[in-house]
Amino acid sequence: MDFDTLIIGAGAAGLICAAQAPGKCLVIDHAKAAGEKIRISGGGRCNFTNLYASAENYISRNPHFAKSALARYTQWDFIDWVARSGIAYHEKTLGQLFCDGSAKEIVAMLLKGVAEAGGQLQLNTSVQSVSTKEGGYTIQLIGPQGPRAVTAHNLVVASGGKPIPKMGATDFALRLAQQFGIPVTETYAGLVPFTFSGAQQEAFKSISGVAAPARLQTNGTAFEEAVLFTHRGLSGPAALQVSSYWSPGEVLTLGLLPEEALRRTVREAKETEGRKSPLTILTRLLPARLVPLVLQDLVLPERIADLTAAQLDHLTERLTQWQLTPAGTEGYRTAEVMVGGVDTAALSSKTMRAKNQPGLYFIGECVDVTGWLGGYNFQWAWSSGWVAGQAIKAGL
Repeated sequence: MDFDTLIIGAGAAGLICAAQAPGKCLVIDHAKAAGEKIRISGGGRCNFTNLYASAENYISRNPHFAKSALARYTQWDFIDWVARSGIAYHEKTLGQLFCDGSAKEIVAMLLKGVAEAGGQLQLNTSVQSVSTKEGGYTIQLIGPQGPRAVTAHNLVVASGGKPIPKMGATDFALRLAQQFGIPVTETYAGLVPFTFSGAQQEAFKSISGVAAPARLQTNGTAFEEAVLFTHRGLSGPAALQVSSYWSPGEVLTLGLLPEEALRRTVREAKETEGRKSPLTILTRLLPARLVPLVLQDLVLPERIADLTAAQLDHLTERLTQWQLTPAGTEGYRTAEVMVGGVDTAALSSKTMRAKNQPGLYFIGECVDVTGWLGGYNFQWAWSSGWVAGQAIKAGL
């Protein structure tokens, strides 16, 4: 064999796996640089993990699958590596950890780990085909030196998913899985902005750039974070989170205010500022540009004092349970993750190895394990990559 291990993909999962893999290890990637998604993540500062990461923060057909890897290589293990590497970091919000400086520091840390483990990195290199041979795999590559065939005892697929095709993302991992008879679950864009059409899009376009704290719900799942109105629809953390649970045609329920706070404000205004308009009172609770849009088709009196119980009920329903039906999402073009992927039923949760194929591993985003926004997907990359590397080291 030319190599003990060949890893396809020099992203988060592939690099941490290579830093664990013993013997001769080659990491290949079709990009010009390693860790490009790491570099651009978190506004260039890389939200590299979350203090609260657990299996509950992931979507999968098998919600238990991620538990083993996440427990064996935790956020604290990666944080310790970051700290030992002298990388300063801070908690931004909700347990999200970011570099104080640049995401390039995380990439450099990983590449140093690969080098210290004796691994090699080959960029601008694509896989043309993969076939089995006795005791391993033959991989046809094409790179700067032209086409060549290499052999490896272990093959690790860490080539990610479909999001951001302009960065070279493809469905390679899914196609390779199917080549070896490994099932793939339905995939779709996750952590992605919603789009609207017609009058609703025009309305949102008129307040593009307005943000507000909110509770956004779909399909029985809700998140309380900010929403951002855009020229195409809805974005912001709450919208991105909910998008991973949304299906075409389903309704979003947007709560801009808690019911108790709204009713208390209206009651007090009716008693002390009855001459003022409902719009004026509500601009104390919501961004001024947002209020007219929310109220535009409601029948309300000119004075808050004249607001009837029925009108208050309609107002409350609109501000706490505004029903919106997106036309769709922006898709893989802007999505942060792919939901779905290589079926976990075909993989070992302890090693990430395919059950039906010796020496073949799938790690990171290409697997049907998708995290919430906030560093959870990086943690899955670190955990799944680490356990695969350990399995290779142990000869499993």
